[in-house]
Amino acid sequence: MGDKTGIQWTDATWNPIRGCSRVSEGCRNCYAETVANRFKGPGQPYEGLIAKGGQWNGNITVVDHQLDQPLRWRKPRRIFVNSMSDLFHETVPDDVIHAVFSVMAQATQHTFQILTKRPERMRDVLTLWDRIGITGNYFHGHPLPNVWLGVSVEDQATADERIPLLLQTPAAVRWISAEPLLGKVTLPPLCDLSACGDHGGSRCDNATCHARVLDWVVVGGESGPHARPMHPEWARSLRDQCRDAGVPFFFKQWGEWADADNGPEDDSAYHGKHDCWVHFNGGYHTGKMGVDFFNCYPMYRIGKKSAGRLLDGREWNEYPEATA
Repeated sequence: MGDKTGIQWTDATWNPIRGCSRVSEGCRNCYAETVANRFKGPGQPYEGLIAKGGQWNGNITVVDHQLDQPLRWRKPRRIFVNSMSDLFHETVPDDVIHAVFSVMAQATQHTFQILTKRPERMRDVLTLWDRIGITGNYFHGHPLPNVWLGVSVEDQATADERIPLLLQTPAAVRWISAEPLLGKVTLPPLCDLSACGDHGGSRCDNATCHARVLDWVVVGGESGPHARPMHPEWARSLRDQCRDAGVPFFFKQWGEWADADNGPEDDSAYHGKHDCWVHFNGGYHTGKMGVDFFNCYPMYRIGKKSAGRLLDGREWNEYPEATA
């Protein structure tokens, strides 16, 4: 945590809040929960935040001495806000959310990246602030230009639920993180054709269009001891949707599993490794391919480091234009 991070799409993490609770399948193997379990004993940072079964218990704590941390970082950087929690969790008080936004408003040298699985609360809070001009000494309810608001999605159901709420939220930059990607996701139209200069069809092909409804898409497979595999076509589909609309695309990682086309070139890397058949329409199983032959795809558990982050032979490291 802090000024160094292994998360490829950010430079630093900032955690003024600790604690969370699970809301969907994407939370099943939560990396933050795994970290918290290592430090849950008496006097440790996550004491009182983990249930007996090892899951988040829904409680949160505010880490007061971390609240102004970005103000002490002079060098500009991208900062992932609350990698160990969710800023819009139902137990986070409004005044704490307000305090976090006040710090971001002051730290204009940085770009802040927020992800939530609770976009309804994010929309309601920020829409209210924008409408009545609440705020304080440092901002006045309008979208902060250096704050990117995003939602986590893992499959079509969570995308259909969360993305429309994100699009209703005042924001300078809107993005999604499809990690862990557990199924194929078809995004909503990525360009508002009513505001777009290209009215010739149902899809915008103008690479410089300013009518994008999403500004960034990040995709990644799951890591950890119980990681589930990601079908390569799920990642390709999101990449292609972004390319068609001129939306920046970032491929974070394969996670624990890779296929022979995107993993290491040395075939020996796959010898003796556990294989898993992944269905393009969702789901996976080990052992025999099953009856749905044409939708089955072999994946190999070779480890996160070996699997790497190449998609079709290259890294995808695209970002939205800087707004800070």
